Amino acid sequence: MVATFETSDLSGSTQQKMPLVNADFLNKKPAKPAADAKRISIDDTERYINRELSWLSFNQRVVEEANNPRHPLLERLRFVAISGSNLDEFYTVRVAGLRELASAGVTKPSVDGLTPAEQLRAIDRDCRKLMHDEQESWAALQPALAAEGISLVDPRLLSIEDRKWLDEEFMSAVFPVLSPLAIDPAHPFPFVPSKSLAMALHLRRRGHDAELSALTIIPSQIDRFTRLPEPEGSTLVRFVALEDMISLFLDRIFPGYDVIGKGLFRVLRDSDIEIEEEAEDLVREFETALKRRRRGEVIRLKVSADTPIALREWIGRELNVGPADIVEVSGIVGVADLDKLIVDDKPHLRWSPYTPRQPERLKDFDNDIFAAIRNKDFLLHHPYETFDSVVQFLRQAARDPAVLAIKQTLYRTSSQSPIVEALCEAAELGKQVTAVVELKARFDEAANIVQARQLERAGAQVVYGFIDWKTHAKMSSVVRREQGKLVTYTHFGTGNYHPITAKLYTDLSYFTADTTLARDAGRIFNFVTGYAEPRDLEKVAVSPLTLKSRLLEDLEEEIAHARAGRPAHVWAKINSLVEADLVDALYRASQEGVRIDLIVRGICGLRPGVPGLSENIRVKSVIGRFLEHSRIVCFGAGDGLPGDSAKVYISSADWMDRNLNRRVETLCPVENKTVRRQILNQVMAANLRDEANSWILQADGTYSHGNHALSEGEKPFDCHEFFMRYPSLSGRGRAGTDDVPNLIENRT
Repeated sequence: MVATFETSDLSGSTQQKMPLVNADFLNKKPAKPAADAKRISIDDTERYINRELSWLSFNQRVVEEANNPRHPLLERLRFVAISGSNLDEFYTVRVAGLRELASAGVTKPSVDGLTPAEQLRAIDRDCRKLMHDEQESWAALQPALAAEGISLVDPRLLSIEDRKWLDEEFMSAVFPVLSPLAIDPAHPFPFVPSKSLAMALHLRRRGHDAELSALTIIPSQIDRFTRLPEPEGSTLVRFVALEDMISLFLDRIFPGYDVIGKGLFRVLRDSDIEIEEEAEDLVREFETALKRRRRGEVIRLKVSADTPIALREWIGRELNVGPADIVEVSGIVGVADLDKLIVDDKPHLRWSPYTPRQPERLKDFDNDIFAAIRNKDFLLHHPYETFDSVVQFLRQAARDPAVLAIKQTLYRTSSQSPIVEALCEAAELGKQVTAVVELKARFDEAANIVQARQLERAGAQVVYGFIDWKTHAKMSSVVRREQGKLVTYTHFGTGNYHPITAKLYTDLSYFTADTTLARDAGRIFNFVTGYAEPRDLEKVAVSPLTLKSRLLEDLEEEIAHARAGRPAHVWAKINSLVEADLVDALYRASQEGVRIDLIVRGICGLRPGVPGLSENIRVKSVIGRFLEHSRIVCFGAGDGLPGDSAKVYISSADWMDRNLNRRVETLCPVENKTVRRQILNQVMAANLRDEANSWILQADGTYSHGNHALSEGEKPFDCHEFFMRYPSLSGRGRAGTDDVPNLIENRT
């Protein structure tokens, strides 16, 4: 019989029962491959799934969540927009890099055996399907949105009153910003920024044969969609696209001209940045590089399907884009903008509001976070528990006269960051503040420069880390004088110090007063600021020095346990898995009988379930309300999982070549029993048992949805819903956790 627990909405009313057990992913051994399943040797390049194609498969799963009827309607629309935004970044970075390699004549294949040119052809094939599916999803959502009173209005269907209102709105709010551009030998084709929309026009002067080519860049400073006014009491939500509004009033922009042809287009440019190795002033070098990025080569041109052929060819010539890089769009150009249609006044079409919990342990200590940490290590699971506690850690440190120093890494954070404000306050109050600011955080470089200068003005010591390596570790240390001695409180995280994304991403925050972990954190900070390699780390592993070797050593230990007939088991939760040495180590462990359960949200280069190679490996991807982002790895250590002897780590690193070999990352062991139980019996168990948000990776690289056949009235287990309803173990405090269901019923 399947164990269940009651689920309830936010008002507390009881709903359907949710099964606790996902037998396929926790209590049963991996399924045997079919007798005719393809065999792949450990030396064959086919053992790897191509990184770029695996990422496109991830984004395909994001699009398909838009078709999931379990999600609220406007959240389904958001999945389409997220897919569009993801694909934009993929082109401007990954495809741009491959194009440079192919253009340079590089033919060396990647680990999966594909050359840059072969990868580009496969990417183009999969991307065109993905873009088609995005438009199909948008088209399928429109009738459902219309039934709820939300519509993007065809300008031909506007009433006289609507057109009159739009006329006034256009002249007051749009016309002053527009700059129509005639194109002729004296006026060359203008620069069109990356991700910008533009309207190309072929015009004829009335009463003359003279024709004119022109361009109007759609201003990004104005909302893409304008909401039409409705009578009081109406529940209709109607929008008009900015490009449609401009089209309605072209006679105001080009008076005396008739439109012969027009078309909307959008460009994507190479957004990668190259930095000189010996750059004397890294900040100035980045500021120059950011200007170069804005003018990068066009790598993809999207043109509306109704654009006349002659006009489309003209746009391509002027932008130096060949036919192979032009995509004809039948639908909306700029899918990423669809999230602007998600309105607040239709709450029943959104996720139910969720307020992160305050850790009850802090209440036990009158919100003195240092007293709570001193009492016992504790772990916060964001976004289910508030990120405000991390901010409080630094704010309290800033204002505490007993605090002498604060050290902090900053990879990404918000524009008006409370973290940066707390660090500035601490520096202004005379504390020694060291901030490691990573300038190479892609697309956040400009914001990080601004915040670095803000910190410097406040008196903080700002360090930019290594030129060759990004500092991606998530650490904070506070040194406090207590009873004549110095005590260090340390925070290790799996996610960025970003209060906005902390409401959307699942991450872990580990607070500890462990002296050994504090010493290791200090050594790692010294490594980044002083370049001196730490040779005496006691517990924490750091890349690119010891993190990868630690993982490989622990895998070898599991292999030894399997050979000795002891339980051998590995659980890992990461965002990406492509590092070749680790993939091969996992294959070898599987061949030796180690059971391996992987939760890999995005890119996965490993093929599970291949006869003779990976029969003991299962891989799933969890995609749902929140973005899975925490990095966790657990080794059974001869006792299986979740056993009392297990080795448990949290990390800032995904299992990719860049993270393990070219970045500063941390792998922090968790030894506190309560925190270990929380990670094993709650976080990992719930993710492994999840059915509602899960996609299962097959040996051929495809994914199938993890929903299983359930009895009538049962719901698939949803790990996000579980975490929203039940408190974590280490953050609960004196209240206890007796009301939390036990997710581990049987251990095999």
